[in-house]
Amino acid sequence: MTTTRINPLTQSQQRMTQQTQQIEHPAEPLAGQDSLHANRADAPAAMLDADGLAEIIQAYNQVTDRLQKSHESLQAEVVRLRCELASADAQLQRSKRLSALGEMAAGIAHEIRNPLAAIQLYTSMISQDLQGHAERFPEPLRCAGEIASAVRGLDGIVGDVLSFAREVNPAHASLSVAEVFDRVLAAHGPAILGANIIVTKLYIDTPDLAVFADPQMLHRALLNLVRNAVDAMALVPGRRELTLDAREDEAGLTFTIADTGPGVDEDTVDRLFNPFFTTRATGTGLGLAIVHRIVDAHGGSVSVTDNPDAEHGAVFEICLPANQITPVDPADKTVFAGACV
Repeated sequence: MTTTRINPLTQSQQRMTQQTQQIEHPAEPLAGQDSLHANRADAPAAMLDADGLAEIIQAYNQVTDRLQKSHESLQAEVVRLRCELASADAQLQRSKRLSALGEMAAGIAHEIRNPLAAIQLYTSMISQDLQGHAERFPEPLRCAGEIASAVRGLDGIVGDVLSFAREVNPAHASLSVAEVFDRVLAAHGPAILGANIIVTKLYIDTPDLAVFADPQMLHRALLNLVRNAVDAMALVPGRRELTLDAREDEAGLTFTIADTGPGVDEDTVDRLFNPFFTTRATGTGLGLAIVHRIVDAHGGSVSVTDNPDAEHGAVFEICLPANQITPVDPADKTVFAGACV
C-alpha cells in the first residue's frame, strides 16, 4: 500500500492561488443585482450633472428671494405698527392732558360765572333806572350798556370753557348727512350771507348717505368748523367760497369743509386744536378744541390741510369710522330734534 503525503506548503500555495483567481476573475453577480450596481455607479454622475446643479442653485435663489421679500415686508409692517402705536400714544396723552385741563377750566369757569351773574343783574338794574333820565345821564347809561355787553362776552367765554370741559358721552342716532349740513347752514346763514360767501353743496350728490352719531355734538362740531371758515374768509378780499362735502369709503365717512381764506401756516397746524389757541384778535380759541373732543369721543379724527382747489384756503376733514355709517331712514325725523345749538 502506497501512502501519499501532502505537503502543508503545497496546500497553502493552492489556497493562495484560488484567492488570487477570485480577485482577478470575480464571480458573476446574482440575478437582479445589475440595476442596483448600475444605479450606485450612476449616482455620483447624476449629482455632478450640470443641469441638475443649475436647478438646485435656481431653487436656492428663489427661496432666498422669497425670504428677503418676507423680511422686508415684516420690517415695513413693524415700522407701520410702531407709527400707529406712537400716534395712538400721542392721542392718549393728549386726551389725558385735555381732560385734566378741562377739569381745571370747569372749576374756574364756575367761580367766574357766579359774580358775572351778579354784575349782569346790577348793570341791568342801573340801566333801567337811567332809562327815564337818559338826557341827564347819557354817559352813565352808555357805560352801563358797555358793561352789559362785556358781561355777555365773558359769559360766552365761560360757556365755551364749560362746553370744552364737559364730559363727552355721545347719544348716537341715525342722521341724514344732507340734513345735518342743511341745519348747520341754516344756523349760520345770516353770517354767510353778510360776508357774501358762495356755498357749494357737494353733499347733495349723495342724498341717502347717513351717519350714526350724536345729533347735537355733530351739529356743534360742523357748526364750529363752518363758523371758523366764515371768519377766516372775512379777512381775505376777492371770491369767497365755502364747499361742503361728505364721502364714504372703506375707512369710514369723511365730512369736508373747505374755504378760500388765508389758509393755515405750517407753524400753527400742530397747535390749531389746542385749547385757548387762536390766530384771530377775538375769540376764545376753544372752537376747534371742542371739535377735536367731539370727534375723538366718536372714535374719529379731525385734520386740516391747504385747499388744493384754490390759490389759498384751508380744508378741514372729520373722519368717522366705518361702523358709524348707517342707511338713512326717511321716516325717522325725531333724531334731529334739538340738534341746533
